[in-house]
Amino acid sequence: MYENWLVGVDIGGTTIKMAFISQKGGIIRKWEIPTNKNEKGKHIPSDIAKSINLHLYELGKSKDKLIGIGIGAPGPVNVLEGTIEVAVNLGWENFPLRDILQQETFLPVVVENDANLAAIGEMWKGAGNGAKNLICITLGTGVGGGIIVNGKLVHGENGAGGEIGHITSKLKDGLLCNCGKKGCLETIASATGIVSLALEELAYAEESSKLKKYYNKYQIVTSKQIFDAVKAADKTAIRIIDQVTFHLGFALANLANSLNPQKIVIGGGVSNAGDTLLIPLKEQFAQFAFPRVSEGVELVIATLGNDAGVIGGAWLVKEVLMNKSKGNLVSV
Repeated sequence: MYENWLVGVDIGGTTIKMAFISQKGGIIRKWEIPTNKNEKGKHIPSDIAKSINLHLYELGKSKDKLIGIGIGAPGPVNVLEGTIEVAVNLGWENFPLRDILQQETFLPVVVENDANLAAIGEMWKGAGNGAKNLICITLGTGVGGGIIVNGKLVHGENGAGGEIGHITSKLKDGLLCNCGKKGCLETIASATGIVSLALEELAYAEESSKLKKYYNKYQIVTSKQIFDAVKAADKTAIRIIDQVTFHLGFALANLANSLNPQKIVIGGGVSNAGDTLLIPLKEQFAQFAFPRVSEGVELVIATLGNDAGVIGGAWLVKEVLMNKSKGNLVSV
């Protein structure tokens, strides 16, 4: 049976992930290209268009095989206008991504925040499948988030809904965040934040510790090494991750107390720690969550990995472009 494809695109600071996806959410082909940040990122839309054309050619398909493009980018998005208001790492400010990409590809385009795309992807085909009330948090170099209520993305008044990483979590002696505030969750629960906490802890830790010995020798650690040390019952590492899960559990519990979600999906590179992160996080979450809320929610590790964004982009095409009359996934 002849079926047209959806295109998902996820713009990152280093690479742009792209995929042709079936209307049932199956990945037909996926690939990535370098993110060209020269001249304030103005070449990114044309790079995307050229790459789509190349892969269609390789598959022996024409442009009419594609329904449209769902694309995500970092930073606040004006969903109605299809513009990226600020994307510092790309050099964009009030960048008309939708209009330019439509001109380059001759395809309809829907633009969304990248963390929101990940949330949609996990809701459709990942760990959040079946949940209409969902919080998705991505723990990577930074901390991103997407909130879905009754099957609709929360964009807020001016596109900043779901900025979970900028919940103030550490009131005293908080580190300075890239947003200009101190003590944001991003400075604690991101891979970067975990390392910062570790360096502070390792500078004063006195007990015998393999992690401490490694740090003393090389003056560097990674978040993966810290989680690996937790698995080996390293007391210093356990204390570091206890701090991380305390702040993360506190923030997520307060969000959950407001939203009463069915699932909280934990994604991003840090989530690769699996139960080493999830088990203590659940314990911390439970002590701060309203009991009724705690009973109704499930904390799970994301399952789509790097595919979450492109799958979320495909879902946007399916729901926004193909089924406008449904009114799904609009701002609430």
